[in-house]
Amino acid sequence: MEKRVAVMGIIVENMETVEKLNLLLHEYAMYIIGRMGIPYREKKISIISIAIDASQDVISSLSGKIGKLPGISVKTAYSNVISHE
Repeated sequence: MEKRVAVMGIIVENMETVEKLNLLLHEYAMYIIGRMGIPYREKKISIISIAIDASQDVISSLSGKIGKLPGISVKTAYSNVISHE
């Protein structure tokens, strides 16, 4: 299986959706290398970055599910680091 390293940038504008987001991230925890969350209280948003190492299908699936949550935006940047595991 071909795996890639990617970074997801997530902006949370609807704090009521955070629980659903965390459930999704927990579901994909085996692929997540690290996570950093920054609350931006002045703007009432949270900024989250996720480093992930998984197949393109898994990364796209997680990104798509996150993007469907109301009040949450996500963008994914893929590295050129590819492994065959």
